[in-house]
Amino acid sequence: MRRPPAEAALVLGTVADRLGWAFAGGYLAALNALLPDRDPSRTAALCATEAAGVHPKAIATSFADGAVDGEKTFVTLAGAAEDLLVLAKEGEDPEGRPRLVLVKVDAAAPGVARTTLPATPFVPEIEHASVRFDGAPATRLPGDGWADYVRPFRTVEDIHVHLSALAFAVAHGRRHDAVRPPVVEIALAQITALSQLATEDPSSPATHLALAAVIDASAGVIDGVDLDALPEDERARWQRDRALFGVAGKARAQRRARAWERLARAAGEAAAS
Repeated sequence: MRRPPAEAALVLGTVADRLGWAFAGGYLAALNALLPDRDPSRTAALCATEAAGVHPKAIATSFADGAVDGEKTFVTLAGAAEDLLVLAKEGEDPEGRPRLVLVKVDAAAPGVARTTLPATPFVPEIEHASVRFDGAPATRLPGDGWADYVRPFRTVEDIHVHLSALAFAVAHGRRHDAVRPPVVEIALAQITALSQLATEDPSSPATHLALAAVIDASAGVIDGVDLDALPEDERARWQRDRALFGVAGKARAQRRARAWERLARAAGEAAAS
């Protein structure tokens, strides 16, 4: 029986022997949550970022006549992916705005070329690559590529990656007697909250604010791991990889600010009605 993605993230984090693999498990669980009908036995990667960025106007990759052309400059886990989920432009709407779609490409298909990028200073096990598409056969997924997939993915990813990372911190720490009961209790509370958030609307400002609070509080678990209790190689790896938790901090701060703005606007509209 297929596990719910949040549960899968917890299991994969629990059995991981390092934070990088816990991240990979959470990332794949997030993709399965975003695309509940996809085959979970196949690895996948979301291909959105281009040379000009990841906002809608930056997307030059195109989809036409069942094929995709263009280049994605930074794709997480692209080298290990069997399916590439590509944000592409399919013409324009009547107002002249790009019509964005998400298409699925078999990574082994003709017209796909992946180039591995240099490893990051932390979690170097997680490979990144640029991907070039030259007439690669692709299948269009239903819905809007930006609004239905890429925009909500950051929230979905944050939920599932933090679930997996917290499970890793607790399980790994307990294997070495490196976490005390109060830290485990805090982690369990956060895991419970994240599991609930995984069922909520990822575009809701309430979801964004609750997630921000949980992520802030997760620092107590990360800092609560007694590094001196870990074997030397694992201690060094943990110290190296904990920088992962600071990635995308600016984007999260912007998401939090927008959530407060949306709530304030909604309250003002309600008061005026």
